[in-house]
Amino acid sequence: MIRSLLAACALGALATAAAAGAQSYDERPAKLAPRDTHYEYVRKAVEIPMRDGVKLHTVIVIRKGTKDAGILLTRTPYDADDQTKADSGTFAGILSHGDGPWDLIAADGYIRVIQDVRGMHGSQGITLMNPTPAGSPNNPTKTDDSTDTYDTIAWLVKNVPESNGRVGISGISYDGFLPLMALINPHPALKVSVPMNPMVDGWRGDDWFHNGAFRQIGLPYMLGQQGTRDASTPWITDTADDYDYWLRNVSAGAVAKAQGVDQASGFYRKVAAHPAYDGYWSSAAMDKILAAQPLKVPTMLVAGLWDQEDIYGAPAVYRALEPKDTKNDMVFLTLGPWYHGQEAGDGSALGAIKWDQDTAKWWRWHVLRPFLAHYLKSGQPAMDVAPVTAFQSGANEWQRLQAWTSSTPTPLYLKPGGALGFAAAGGAAQTADYVSDPAHPVSYRVRPTRPIYAEGSTWKNWLVDDQRAVSGRPDVVTFTSDVLTAPVTIAGTPEVHLTASTSGTDSDWVVKLVDVYPEVMPKQAEMGGYQLAVAMDIFRGRYREDLAVAKPLVANAPLKYQFALPETNHVFLPGHRIMVQVQSSWFPLYDRNPQTFVPNIFFAQPKDYVTATQKITVAGPDASYIALPVVK
Repeated sequence: MIRSLLAACALGALATAAAAGAQSYDERPAKLAPRDTHYEYVRKAVEIPMRDGVKLHTVIVIRKGTKDAGILLTRTPYDADDQTKADSGTFAGILSHGDGPWDLIAADGYIRVIQDVRGMHGSQGITLMNPTPAGSPNNPTKTDDSTDTYDTIAWLVKNVPESNGRVGISGISYDGFLPLMALINPHPALKVSVPMNPMVDGWRGDDWFHNGAFRQIGLPYMLGQQGTRDASTPWITDTADDYDYWLRNVSAGAVAKAQGVDQASGFYRKVAAHPAYDGYWSSAAMDKILAAQPLKVPTMLVAGLWDQEDIYGAPAVYRALEPKDTKNDMVFLTLGPWYHGQEAGDGSALGAIKWDQDTAKWWRWHVLRPFLAHYLKSGQPAMDVAPVTAFQSGANEWQRLQAWTSSTPTPLYLKPGGALGFAAAGGAAQTADYVSDPAHPVSYRVRPTRPIYAEGSTWKNWLVDDQRAVSGRPDVVTFTSDVLTAPVTIAGTPEVHLTASTSGTDSDWVVKLVDVYPEVMPKQAEMGGYQLAVAMDIFRGRYREDLAVAKPLVANAPLKYQFALPETNHVFLPGHRIMVQVQSSWFPLYDRNPQTFVPNIFFAQPKDYVTATQKITVAGPDASYIALPVVK
């Protein structure tokens, strides 16, 4: 026994020696010590404790030698470490990975802070998608993004000696929702908020629904964000064309089950359980929440006129807050010609549409830069930023306005024979008819439609796609004005007044307001006849009477529908024509309406999908029209 133990010890000693010898030959160190990089910044990660003890992972980046500087904070579910990768020795270089205007942040030397929200990436705690204020029905916990922002700012002003004690918060999309939450009981050191393309109302017109129609292409986002803490759950399909994939799987609920979204995402389960605009959605709408709060922090809301994800939110919050701004110096609005988040990059063009300037760079340096400096720096000159800065497409120029907007609702009538004009057709009622077949829905893009997160995807440009791709389909009716001899300028919210019948008991209505370019475009031959959508949206018929309660439609009865299109600021130029298109599907962006009333379309069965004859009233006392916000 003793001999065996001695032998084992000897063997162990030999193994240890061998390992030590092998280690001595290993060309890689056991641990890499910090390098003397001579970077022009210091990057440090800290875990900031919240009032309930949960610690939030926070990255702070400071240019060396900084003193008395303002802090610009972004809170995010998109990985603070990834947005501050130290792969550049320059301050601008490390900032360029982040969500925001890195060029002016670097130029003005702000202290940059990016923080993971609860439950995501490096932060502790549970995860909730866009949680409402603590103690509300949708958030029974004692914390929310407002309290977390407050606690974070309190820690920063105490523990970052290079700061001047002034903090601003900004971000895009989900990161834009968070500066809105910061406005609820804001910390005294919070001096300015810049929500860009914020998620505000997920049912009315942002990420999840538009007027009751479900944006099913959001399911991959739900799976990715809630499947794991590091947001790494992949969405995998076996088709080259999303159109085929979604059509084959019938309903959004069936796709969610096939991909495991129903198991991975508690948020999806809530969405599927609340297809109508009930208290779950209305109590979470940030415009409504903030309308009930005192106005304490100067706020600049930033919207993209062609934002393919959150086109509704910023103008909605502006409408909610502006009446409280009695001196017109607390609530600011920017309307840019941008896709979602384009204001942080190159704004020279949007798809095929060129603006004759880099609109995003101009805005960052001439509007956002002095705005931030006014509140975050000392010794600044008087701020010369208008309450509203709006880009007018068509004319392709920026406007400085005191308010948004001073237009006059003017009916633009859909008329027999595909005509369109400001004078009603009169006479007896007439209809423009088409057949809507769920087995062959109208694609929202030229096929093949790529997954929105696929490599090479042009998802960000789809709102300016040439609408000729669908305007010739028999299930899309078009109405076109005469060639304009004078400009028609609109600014504000076009409102649809549609009188229509369906042979089914439910229906979707998609309405598009389109600028038709002249057939010949000197020096822009590729734009001849282009159909540029200025504003377009969808409405789910079952919510015609009450957004909170779904009701079947009366088959073959002309019914009235009224809904708003997204904000616009556009000039229809002489030589152009105005067009309106109407259809009943927008696929696979939105789930198909079965056109048979079912309790919950998420779980519609193949037998529920039926062909329907649609009739649009285009003459008589109930003729359909769009109330254009015309600037006289």
